[in-house]
Amino acid sequence: MKRIWFVIALLTAATGAAEAEPLKSGIDTAAIDTTCKPCDDFWRYANGAWLDKNPIPAARSSWGTLSILTEANRERLRVILEGAAAAKAAPGTNERKLGDLYGACMDVPRRDAQGVKPVAGALEAIGKVKNRQELAALLLDFLKKDESVPFGLRGAPDLKDTARVVAYFGIGGTSLPEREFYFRDDERSKKIREEFVAHVNRMLALGGVKAGDDAGQLILTFETENARVMKTIVERRDPYARYNKMTLAELNALSPSFSWTPVLRILNVAADTPIIVGEPATVKQFEKQLQEAPISTWKIWMQWQVLKESSGLLSAAVEKEAFRFDDQVLNGIQEQLPQWQRCANLADRTLGDALGEVFVKKHFPPAAKKRMDELVENVRATLREELENASWMDAETRKNAVAKLNSFRSKIGYPEKWRDYSRVTVQRNDLFESVRSAGLAARAYQLGKIGKPVDNNDWSMTPPTVNAYYSPPKNEIAFPAGILQQPLFDMDADDAANYGAIGSVIGHEMGHGFDDQGSKFDFSGNLKNWWTPEDRKKFEGRAQCVIDQFNTMDVGDKLRHNGKLVVGEALGDLGGVTIALKAYRRSLRGKPEAGTIDGFTPEQRFFLAFARLWGTDYRPANLRMRLQTDPHPLARFRANGTLMNIPEFQQAFQCKLGDPMVRPENERCKLW
Repeated sequence: MKRIWFVIALLTAATGAAEAEPLKSGIDTAAIDTTCKPCDDFWRYANGAWLDKNPIPAARSSWGTLSILTEANRERLRVILEGAAAAKAAPGTNERKLGDLYGACMDVPRRDAQGVKPVAGALEAIGKVKNRQELAALLLDFLKKDESVPFGLRGAPDLKDTARVVAYFGIGGTSLPEREFYFRDDERSKKIREEFVAHVNRMLALGGVKAGDDAGQLILTFETENARVMKTIVERRDPYARYNKMTLAELNALSPSFSWTPVLRILNVAADTPIIVGEPATVKQFEKQLQEAPISTWKIWMQWQVLKESSGLLSAAVEKEAFRFDDQVLNGIQEQLPQWQRCANLADRTLGDALGEVFVKKHFPPAAKKRMDELVENVRATLREELENASWMDAETRKNAVAKLNSFRSKIGYPEKWRDYSRVTVQRNDLFESVRSAGLAARAYQLGKIGKPVDNNDWSMTPPTVNAYYSPPKNEIAFPAGILQQPLFDMDADDAANYGAIGSVIGHEMGHGFDDQGSKFDFSGNLKNWWTPEDRKKFEGRAQCVIDQFNTMDVGDKLRHNGKLVVGEALGDLGGVTIALKAYRRSLRGKPEAGTIDGFTPEQRFFLAFARLWGTDYRPANLRMRLQTDPHPLARFRANGTLMNIPEFQQAFQCKLGDPMVRPENERCKLW
């Protein structure tokens, strides 16, 4: 998720000798809450003073270190986009497309004047449907136009033969964030469903749809039946459960009244393409709804979906109503992001490579990429040593683990080849059609991969993104340029802090190759067991230790994490900080270690930098949302829950058995 830089040595004019400028600690000492003991609550100790002085802004659901970087990058994008909008470059150039898209998004008066006119044709077409045959025909017509439909295809490597790209098929049919939102019976969940019903009714009214007072309830009932057959969020973590390879004939057999043959034809996907169906039960449910749900319910649901999916491109009134439910009700946000921020986000989602190319030129110099490559390789070498010496694995498993690590592909900053947007038409006076054009081009690009060799140039994130990822089928780790910025990395700081921050993130992403999901893929990215039965059992035991810890940590208000949901990210954190610390020590071989800076030893600076990464607070509604839907633990527990297991942390701050930050040795979790 980040990167590290070299400190520059300066020549002193007075002596003519080369002397290194004094290093900074890399620690924001003003963020530290000195009233809190580090062995009581290290997250609070490292971040408390900053959090107290920096309450969550009204337009955010959470606020912390990563939020600051996200805001900084948005400002950088704003400069790029406003410049492009003012320049009015030659038609057809990426600069002109970026400027026109941003300008169209910022032209709120024009959007208000249009109201819901951009989707009026779709709403009218739905309203004219009289029977199930016409409904099926309309779904196909909507698919051609990239209107909202409940099913879709994408191209991706075959999980069991990753040298080839096949079609992945999925069906939705729900609007709430996660399956269990339809079934939980606590008061907040009931209130959310009540608010959802009212929200649907308001959106339909804003769209000019005369659907009746019971429309929202009809949609909730319709979607509840769809949700009933879906896998839970934890069940979807099992890649074997999502791998159901079929022929087109077998897929058609799941829904006898709706043929998928014309769907593939419309999308220009060969009929003999293997199709991976994520959840066959949802296809059967789609068939059942086509046969049994009233046509009137289908029509209302489709009109709702059109308005829901297009809300950010329509009038301010529609956009505000979508915000009211999605952000205020679900996440507790008090006000919308400024229009320019929403438009910058839209440009990043829509023309990410075009925007990213400019971002990289301005904010990610070649020296940064070079240094990041070196850091990744040092962390990889450290993890390799750990795997080679992992006494709990036998020789065969160790060999396979090292082979997988050696095969990791590392992507730093940006793709080697930028996306071609020549098929995208952007008009400054028509935001809706501009975004539709980009969507159709992106779909064609994505589906065009099917049947071809895997393109390793492709990224799953845009360059300005503040994030990082590991892809099991591609066996690759990627760090976009957007996260390789301050404050996550300080080129003038001692490496102890840099390894604690960016080094831990590198280790985290590498660790995903060996977490509860990634460990099921071999060095080629294939879904294939490479463990001996006994070693796999030992690994599951280590993972269970983490699951049990997070199941029992007190989040407050009688809330707990779902250990089986967060185990992958928690394993990534535990392994990441462990390997990063060893990588820091490895980097010192043959070099003197920097001493105490700002009153902190190197290892103290390392752990403070790690905890500072997770200096984030949440609104209560957002906290609950994350516990129910996010595979990442809450920030406080990413810091404390991880470090409670690390003896080196306890030694660095002289914590003793009995302190809250110290787990007894027999209760500590350890991956490597």
